[in-house]
Amino acid sequence: MKNRHELVEKNTFWLIVLTVIAISFGGLAEIVPLFFQAQTTEPTESLRPYTALEMEGRDIYIRDGCHVCHSQMIRPMRAETERYGHYSVAGESVWEHPFLWGSKRTGPDLARVGGRYSDEWHRVHLINPRDVVPESNMPAFPWLETNILDGSKSADKLRLFRDNFGVPYTDADIEGAEAAVKGKSEMDALIAYLQSLGHGLK
Repeated sequence: MKNRHELVEKNTFWLIVLTVIAISFGGLAEIVPLFFQAQTTEPTESLRPYTALEMEGRDIYIRDGCHVCHSQMIRPMRAETERYGHYSVAGESVWEHPFLWGSKRTGPDLARVGGRYSDEWHRVHLINPRDVVPESNMPAFPWLETNILDGSKSADKLRLFRDNFGVPYTDADIEGAEAAVKGKSEMDALIAYLQSLGHGLK
């Protein structure tokens, strides 16, 4: 009688089916318990909701494709933590929808960039990256300086995050969102968002 392994290994159909079953059981055993652990489902102690201006900046960050070249997830490896800071933890991202962990790093990881540079540094860098990093291949975003926000959708964004994702915005936060954003430039909003990154783990 043929070896059982040989029967499976030489039959492509059964090899695929059994491989998928094995991976499914392994995945379930690894992933399902995470849904019930506090450290993966509850916010870190220092995590706070984005302000209205930071939320607008986050939307600009997504709109202009910043997340395509910059990840926001520091892996728990020495080379990563020495360069970027403490590795990312799940509690920092419980209010992120969509999350912006990413995997491609054309540019550096930004998970801990908040407070690392001044607002003016970010402004110069966004207008023309090569003014502060000569070897940079990042595109310039000069229009952010002249595009002005009216804040008409800001309250709706905060309300959506509160009602659908459980982000603890107060009625006052939502009512004051338009005034907090109106008249600010997209540059101001994006810088505010960048300066907030990393606040969830102090």
